[in-house]
Amino acid sequence: MRFRTFAILIVLGLGAVETWRVLAPAPAPNDGPRIVQIPAHLGLPEIAARLWYDGTIRSPEAFVALSLAHGTYRSLRAGEYEVPPGATTSEVLKLLESGHVRRHLVLLREGDTVAELARALERERILPYAEFARVANDPVFLRVHAIEGPSVEGYLFPDTYQLVRGMTAEQIVGRMVQRMEQKLTPELRARATERGLTVHALLTLASIVEREAVAPEERRLIAAVFDNRLRRGMPLQADPTVQYAVGKDRRTLTRADLAVDHPYNTYQRPGLPPGPIANPGLGSINAVLDPAPVKYLFFVKKDDQHHQFSTTIEEHNTAVTRYRLARTR
Repeated sequence: MRFRTFAILIVLGLGAVETWRVLAPAPAPNDGPRIVQIPAHLGLPEIAARLWYDGTIRSPEAFVALSLAHGTYRSLRAGEYEVPPGATTSEVLKLLESGHVRRHLVLLREGDTVAELARALERERILPYAEFARVANDPVFLRVHAIEGPSVEGYLFPDTYQLVRGMTAEQIVGRMVQRMEQKLTPELRARATERGLTVHALLTLASIVEREAVAPEERRLIAAVFDNRLRRGMPLQADPTVQYAVGKDRRTLTRADLAVDHPYNTYQRPGLPPGPIANPGLGSINAVLDPAPVKYLFFVKKDDQHHQFSTTIEEHNTAVTRYRLARTR
């Protein structure tokens, strides 16, 4: 109490010039609010110096004295802040006391891969690519979250996330994994068990459906094709698994790509790949749990949105010739 009282006396004794520096705003930038980054573990003098250097306050001494007077010098929050034009030193202090840091909206789309998400986070300067990749492949993190695959691929729920600069990779990945865990309800897990699928197999197959389907109404048809092929012991022959294996994303594959020896190449390896190839949404997850009641075993792309489905190899070959010829015209 004595220390705080002494601090208040300091403020009162600042004089007219320093009082003006507390009450008057710093010169406003021409392009709107200031973006200020306060790193963790900075002391009060260092925070004041940074704010003054950035042009956010007029006097670091006045900021320190005012914080001591408020008794909040130990509770200023680290993070990225958006300081409105015309903010006074007192208003800047209140902003840092509140912890209302700037939030960034990051969209994880249905079918996005871990690599695509990591690039988006790095582009937004939220997290370096390598740091995200480190946690995404960390065996300890995977074990803690009961993830069976070699990475968190497929276990991140597609959604729009509010993230702040300064969050750790563990916090960001953990939030996305937790969201998927919430969506995988007991009822949904029971449905998977009824179909003979583990959660890992469910997410793996759903991720392939997600990357194949463009039109939402085709998800159950595509899921049915893969379900029928698995039950007959046929290889999935899913192009997205090869794209994932060779790192080509959504580009056209060559014959050499289809022949590559890789655990994720479902042209060369039977059954499901070792893990998901993307992060599926609920639409594809539910399609795997409730595939269309059809006997289709094949499909080929007709246009940018839809596929032609076939039951026999003869029908499929005819469709392949027709639509590939149409695309070359």
